[in-house]
Amino acid sequence: MWVLATAGHVDHGKSTLVRALTGMDPDRWAEERRRGMTIDLGFAWTALPSGGTVAFVDVPGHERFVPNMLAGVGPVPAALIVVGADEGWMPQSAEHLAALDALGVSYGLLAVTRADLADPGPALARARKEISATSLGEVEAVAVSGVSGAGLPELRAALDRLVARLPAPALDAPVRLWVDRSFTIRGSGTVVTGTLGGGRLRVGDQLELAATGQQVRVRGLHSLNAARVEVDAVARVAVNLRGVSRDRVARGDALLSPGRFRLTELLDVRLAGDPAADLPATLTLHVGSAAVPVRVRPLGPDTVRLRLSRPLPLLIGDRALLRDPGRHHVAGGVTVLDVDPPPLRRRGAAVARAAVLAGLDGRPDLAGELRRRHLVRAGELTRMGVRVAGPPVAGDWLADPAHWRALGARLTDEVARYGREHPLEPGVPVDVLRQRLGLPDRALVEALLRPPLRLRSGRVTAAVADALPDPVARAVERVRAEYGDRPFQAPEAHRLIDLGLGPREIGAAVRAGALLRLADNVVLLPGALDDAVRVLARLPQPFTLSAARQALGTTRRVAVPLLELLDRRGATRRLPDDAREVVAPPR
Repeated sequence: MWVLATAGHVDHGKSTLVRALTGMDPDRWAEERRRGMTIDLGFAWTALPSGGTVAFVDVPGHERFVPNMLAGVGPVPAALIVVGADEGWMPQSAEHLAALDALGVSYGLLAVTRADLADPGPALARARKEISATSLGEVEAVAVSGVSGAGLPELRAALDRLVARLPAPALDAPVRLWVDRSFTIRGSGTVVTGTLGGGRLRVGDQLELAATGQQVRVRGLHSLNAARVEVDAVARVAVNLRGVSRDRVARGDALLSPGRFRLTELLDVRLAGDPAADLPATLTLHVGSAAVPVRVRPLGPDTVRLRLSRPLPLLIGDRALLRDPGRHHVAGGVTVLDVDPPPLRRRGAAVARAAVLAGLDGRPDLAGELRRRHLVRAGELTRMGVRVAGPPVAGDWLADPAHWRALGARLTDEVARYGREHPLEPGVPVDVLRQRLGLPDRALVEALLRPPLRLRSGRVTAAVADALPDPVARAVERVRAEYGDRPFQAPEAHRLIDLGLGPREIGAAVRAGALLRLADNVVLLPGALDDAVRVLARLPQPFTLSAARQALGTTRRVAVPLLELLDRRGATRRLPDDAREVVAPPR
């Protein structure tokens, strides 16, 4: 199926033409039929000579109903522009064309209707001239009469040629179905309709309502008045929803693939048309079937920041339209450049931001987004419309390669600086490094570690111990001088203090391998363990604690933790009667 929207001035025969092509009346309301004027969106379809099907979204032509017209045109890839031969080019012809141009619609067909009432030549020439200056460019034109049927075969053939040129839809794309109607069917519940521009819908799919985030399930699908199990884009589709009441979903809402879109209230966009400086401070943004009031902040010559009155599920590269409802005219089309722009808090921030936006073209670019954002979660980029490729640096975090290398260098510098500032601490806490580097996740700190840095007990340190601070080194030397010939004698707590070895200094010396800690305030020189094994191996086996204490020439205060440490290291074995024996031979 292909889907086209009609466009054109009121009373130029859009609905009559659709009726003649399809045999269906697109005017749904009794009021429309009574007044002979389309007020809201209508829908009809027909088979083409090639066997394909084309569906029409018939839009109102009166200026009072332009918002309804935009709701129908927004999601549609091509347009059938209708101009009456008897009246020619008219104000709403121009506004509808401006809307198509602003939305970037580049496929279309011109139908000059009422060819039975006037010479179609002048209207055709003027319309072609106007259309050729827009995104549609040169379009095929057909003169037709919806009343007499003249030209209808030629129009059908032209429609066939048009749809054959339309790009294939992205069936693997996430679903974003802009809702243009919602109603209730007795026995079925809530039904919404829209134009499926990309992706695929299946019965049983779980979707998300953009306005509320509510999870809903597809209970049933209809397309072209037939029940379907699955519908591929592009298609007009009616979706029967389970889990939502009629008053919770309306035109301008959207059904979304869960987790694939970012709801945003702040956009940076490029404006096509009038200079940004001439825009009013408030306008209405039309995108999909939504119409949302926005506040406009000019940034550069053709870039502005829009603050939306309610969040919308938008992607980088989306096309939208700004309209001034008070002056009844299209202010310009916009291309979304950023759906998560940085705040502008500092003086000159707007100018700097404009310079960044000047280099963006609205095409999602992974390398560019990483370069600008430095670090970002893969899921966030996906929800912006950026295709993610390549492995993350940690978890689901992606990093700009240059920024990641710079972080690694800074990490090394910060570890060294912290060591100078806190020489007695066993490395830098990971959270301290995270804060100093401005990282959002401690996993990123761990991912940055490269030898000689290593992580131990939540702290980062160098794999090779640095030299002890001079005061600690001097204190250790005094211990060595006093106890070198008494390797199993441990300084008393008060003597350690006299030597300048408090708990932090002892910790630093132990980490550096300059002292051996047996227990709190019980330290020996580092070779004491091997020496003890040699002494104990000469005792009759097994031996008692008392025998060990006497052989080592030490006190119970030292002997007990020393033997327990030898047990843990497997050098000695404690027997059931509390005696011990040497297991490892002396080195």
